[in-house]
Amino acid sequence: MKTVIFDLDGTLLDTLQDLCLSTNHALRACGFPERTLQEVRNFVGNGVGLLIRRALPAGTPRLQEEACLREFRAHYVRHCQDNTRPYPGIQEMLDTLKKEGYRMGIVSNKLQAGVTELHQAWFQDTIQVAVGESEGIRRKPAPDMVEQALLELGSTREEAIYVGDSDVDLETSRRAGMPCISVLWGFRDRAFLSAHGATTFAERPDEIAGILSSMQEKQT
Repeated sequence: MKTVIFDLDGTLLDTLQDLCLSTNHALRACGFPERTLQEVRNFVGNGVGLLIRRALPAGTPRLQEEACLREFRAHYVRHCQDNTRPYPGIQEMLDTLKKEGYRMGIVSNKLQAGVTELHQAWFQDTIQVAVGESEGIRRKPAPDMVEQALLELGSTREEAIYVGDSDVDLETSRRAGMPCISVLWGFRDRAFLSAHGATTFAERPDEIAGILSSMQEKQT
């Protein structure tokens, strides 16, 4: 087990504030009421299309939904790094895994342009591959993004593990045929994750390396 595939939002990066600001910018621009930070926290995880659909009032016409999504995309591309930062301990954890010889990739339902920008800004020295939403590849929880990352890394699912913070990540790992470490510093809590089948948890980034070592020992 020498490959680790990471979710991005809520796992490596605290992106919630910028997602909320862009969501509310789009809602205001289209004449809809704004949402709280906690509401946006509950809406994320399935891509920006569903984020906006969930943020809009029920029954919003499709054309207005599409206009609001365009406003979001335009704003987020310009402001996706205003408040976004790695969670405390993430960079140190990635440095440790790199020194131990792990290959690493990112898979995210965020737009590819945003994933690429954030990867280059924060993780280009430690994570080799970053796969986001684009034409021709299904979003998580479909396994396509994980399979693409593994292909680019020259790895297989048998030697890989998935790390994420949500029910979407748990389902993605199941469909990809990989074990999952669920982190507890992200957008979902332990009770929620347990209810969706999580069995392996990390409370802090510095626990990841130890969990990986323990999993390898069990395999051997």
